[in-house]
Amino acid sequence: MKSSSKKSRRKFIGSVLGATAALPLAKISAAATVEMGTQDEWLTRINGRHKCLFDFPQHKKGAGLVHILNYIATYQNAYGVDIGDISTVGTFYSIGPNSSIPMAFTDDMWAKYRLGEYLNLDDPKTKKPAVRNLFYETLDGDELPRVGPIGPFPGASISVLQENMGTIFLLCNNALGALSMDLDRLGFGSTADIQADLMAHIHHGIDLVPAIVIAIEKAQAAGISYNKQ
Repeated sequence: MKSSSKKSRRKFIGSVLGATAALPLAKISAAATVEMGTQDEWLTRINGRHKCLFDFPQHKKGAGLVHILNYIATYQNAYGVDIGDISTVGTFYSIGPNSSIPMAFTDDMWAKYRLGEYLNLDDPKTKKPAVRNLFYETLDGDELPRVGPIGPFPGASISVLQENMGTIFLLCNNALGALSMDLDRLGFGSTADIQADLMAHIHHGIDLVPAIVIAIEKAQAAGISYNKQ
């Protein structure tokens, strides 16, 4: 039974990857196409002398966010570097219960598509599957973001890193298409409708890019350090 289930899952993932690769050509929805000419605009905002891309396809309960905060705080406190000379980037992509892609969406999407249940993450306040984005804003009593037994880290939230520390977050368009297909498979509607809905509810300031694999390549070509999470 387990073997059959694994084969079925592998078959589905294979079909997702194949279909996702064709998304830019098929144009499942008009909203799914990243506007040409703006897809690499985020690179122009990386102006610090110390610059690093933190690559986290998995949410790991916010570990990637904590490491971005650690990078910034250590340069400030131990090396005396001004915040304006530090540039950081985070990535949202992949699909499945360990993925980081749900971190990009608003609370409405977490509730509508049961993303807390999808990620097997409970809200520390309700002790039930989260219906809000636990990573975007840390509330009093939250246990996330944290690393193992250490935490919480109130400054290690997407909103604080964006607004106070200038961190740029990238959302993979190909992974967004794959997530839409996965939610379709789970009975939440058609792939095209889900994709359009998610596109309309990306948190403000998060940059949609065609593919994280390309963004990583372009970051390295631009002299941005790479930190795998």
